[in-house]
Amino acid sequence: MDIRACFEFRISCFELIMKKTGAQIVVESLKKEGVETIFNYPGGAVLPLFDELQGGPFRQILVRHEQAAVHAADGYARATGKVGVALVTSGPGATNTVTGIATAFMDSIPIVVLTGQVPTLLIGNDAFQEVDIIGITRPCTKHNYLVKDVSDLGRIMKEAFYLARSGRPGPILVDLPKDVLVNSADFKYPEKVSIRGYQPTYDGHPGQVQRAVKVIMKSKRPVLYAGGGIISSNASKELTLLAERLGIPVTTTLMGLGGFPGDHPLFLGMLGMHGTYHANMAVMESDLLIAVGARFDDRVTGRIESFAPQAKIIHIDIDPTSISKSVKVDLPIVGDCKRVLGKILSLLEEEEIGTFKDGLHRWCQQIEKWKGLYNMEYHQEGKIKPQFVIERICDLTKGEAIITTEVGQNQMWTAQYYRFVKPRTLLTSGGLGTMGYGFPAAIGAQAAFPNRLVIDIAGDGSFQMNSQELATAVQYQLPVKVAILNNGYLGMIRQWQEFFYEKRYTSSCLEGACPDFVKLAEAYGAVGLKVTEPGEVVPALKKAFSISRPVIIDFVVDSEENVYPMVPAGEPLNQMRLV
Repeated sequence: MDIRACFEFRISCFELIMKKTGAQIVVESLKKEGVETIFNYPGGAVLPLFDELQGGPFRQILVRHEQAAVHAADGYARATGKVGVALVTSGPGATNTVTGIATAFMDSIPIVVLTGQVPTLLIGNDAFQEVDIIGITRPCTKHNYLVKDVSDLGRIMKEAFYLARSGRPGPILVDLPKDVLVNSADFKYPEKVSIRGYQPTYDGHPGQVQRAVKVIMKSKRPVLYAGGGIISSNASKELTLLAERLGIPVTTTLMGLGGFPGDHPLFLGMLGMHGTYHANMAVMESDLLIAVGARFDDRVTGRIESFAPQAKIIHIDIDPTSISKSVKVDLPIVGDCKRVLGKILSLLEEEEIGTFKDGLHRWCQQIEKWKGLYNMEYHQEGKIKPQFVIERICDLTKGEAIITTEVGQNQMWTAQYYRFVKPRTLLTSGGLGTMGYGFPAAIGAQAAFPNRLVIDIAGDGSFQMNSQELATAVQYQLPVKVAILNNGYLGMIRQWQEFFYEKRYTSSCLEGACPDFVKLAEAYGAVGLKVTEPGEVVPALKKAFSISRPVIIDFVVDSEENVYPMVPAGEPLNQMRLV
């Protein structure tokens, strides 16, 4: 071999050393993004990546169903504020993620879902375990990618995490063909991202912010209405400061609970279909509604044309497409909630604040009258009331636990009777209403915070949708507690059938058809407890909280207890059904 050939050979060997396979690029990208935990389920298309992950500094949690991987990543993201990561294979592995992705999309949760795919040359040939997951998830992701060239992979991974967490957060899917994972390319992780057409606005327009301050100071019956954007933008402090400085009462959506202290004298509780009487009445009688990080969901507004009929509306949101989407607003401010509220606070003049607060005296008196008319009392007599269980959980945890819920009556009772005093302590499926969400989300939160108390408040129907994840909790020693409000029904379905279908309980009765939850827990290696009497509730909870293993507590509750108040679908908020 001559000198030139030898030199070229050495260069080629050096280049080979510098190149990385697609699987290695994914691993290096995850390291760069500070990923610590990956919720996954393997399959043939992603085995090259799973093999490479073994050398990485990640905690891998093997779920028992791919939907649970995404819900767990979602719960991890909600509890920490970081981007959650799920990894699954192609075909059915990918399609099983769709419900979890849609759940995260509706609630603006930052997750990155990595899916396997058949080799690029086989795409479109109906190959084994091939599916067009890009087409399937396009409507329910913030963005998705099919990686066709390994040279693009580093950039795509950087963009995926940037898109997931920036602006209005949301789920990103990256589809990884098997040949992309095994092919090699030079790897240099981009330092920053520049995406044409994507430039989120974080600072509200100064003129609009100044106008908002003037409108606020002229109001006589204002209400602050906060949604999940308060949580995702970490704006709880600013919201609380604004409410306290001006004395404005605060109501939140389901997604906003914990964004304002639930034990604060200015807190009205949740508004909407199952909101408090005084929150709904205050919104309907207000002359100014200051909406912060909320999207005017139909469960909040009731009949749209009758929503807050006397109020001017200020709407602060980072997503311009959310403004005036459902309800026409008078003063829009596009920007990050934290920054905009901070700017409003800086513009308030001290000499005006005293006069403003004095002017709210009659408004506050009226709200106190509404509180006295109906305050969601229940009577614990005979069978265990589900509200009683939740209040005792609240008393024992003092708002320090991370609470997840399933969907239905258990979710609404939790929103009504548990006092959330801190952000990121309620993890629940708000927009999509996904049964089976709570338990894997609790696993994700527990993985993030191994030393905190994490409780899933569940129904006997919804818990069974992902009960197989007991195996995951046991295997990884995640001591999640599950409080099942066992009423023998699909509770909210039964309630609607009682109210609107003359008690024709079609396909909603589970009595005699549910497993023995104590035996189910024990079969997986967890602890099972059953509670049938009110006097047993607190001792059972104390025992469960003291056990450093997963625990299922089966509370046999009143089978026909209903959630009140309830605004029937399509009715205005002041037309509440109270009994």
